[in-house]
Amino acid sequence: MSFVYPYLFWILVIPFLLFAFLISTNKEQLSRIFDEKVLKRLSAADESMPLMVRNVLMFTAIFLMIIAMARPVVERGDKTVEIKGLTLLVGLDISGSMRSKDQYPNRLEFAKKKVLSLFEVMPSDEIAVLAFAYSPFVVAPFSSDKETLAQIVEGVDDSYINMGSTDFLALGELASSLLEKKKPKIMVLFSDGGDEDAIAGFSELLKANEIDLYVVLVGTTQGAPVLDESGKPYTLIDGTLAITQRNDALGEVAKANSGAYVVATSGKEDIANLVSVIRSKYKNQQQGKVKIKDRTEMFYYPLAGGIFLLLIALSSMPRRRKR
Repeated sequence: MSFVYPYLFWILVIPFLLFAFLISTNKEQLSRIFDEKVLKRLSAADESMPLMVRNVLMFTAIFLMIIAMARPVVERGDKTVEIKGLTLLVGLDISGSMRSKDQYPNRLEFAKKKVLSLFEVMPSDEIAVLAFAYSPFVVAPFSSDKETLAQIVEGVDDSYINMGSTDFLALGELASSLLEKKKPKIMVLFSDGGDEDAIAGFSELLKANEIDLYVVLVGTTQGAPVLDESGKPYTLIDGTLAITQRNDALGEVAKANSGAYVVATSGKEDIANLVSVIRSKYKNQQQGKVKIKDRTEMFYYPLAGGIFLLLIALSSMPRRRKR
């Protein structure tokens, strides 16, 4: 048998032994330190039980509780556990076009709701989130804690939006680094797409790193004006409004990289269908194996014994009446 927290045992047991010794051998000295009522309670003197017996029970109970706090266990060696589920890297588009309001209340907020829907239908899978535009960055590391991930995603607001053009090559390089040790390598992008010039070379980079791409496209083909930070429409040099439309070219890249794409709708069927495609392909492949300590917990035995002895020590035993 061993202790999980041996340091806690020694930290508590040394002052306990000293305290027990002082109470047992030097009551007069203790009276100068402690209030008489407190000392009387600690000593628990009662004619119904001999003082020595009561103190022995009290100290034994405390000692057993210290042992329980140190968490005694019986070691049975290491055990290998297989972790089920998929590992996904989710990318959220924060380029300037995501301010457009052809989907309520705007493309960014609409895309965030879709990301949260993905979390709901993949509760046990490991997911990381990054934001991408001109320079991609990690918003949340890989985690199965969907509540925390949801809070982080909800915190991505208009202030994150970058008006620079989207650098898909930088996105691909970051994704390759984050997914390097994952198998299979899956990336899901929530974006309004990208033109052919912006995504040039992106497909080849994904293929070289064996990353399967899935895309959720937001926005409409009719498009909407591009808005600045103050909500005013951008105008081109010739004075016309800058209009941004959903571009399905990114969806074609997904199809070319062993993936698929869906166009986001107001319901939840789009995400459910995409996840169904992902699960049917990988069939919940294992994330990997981890080694854990195989232990049998023993703390409840000294804890139960300590509580039992403490109850006896603090109770009043019935006395025989002398005739």
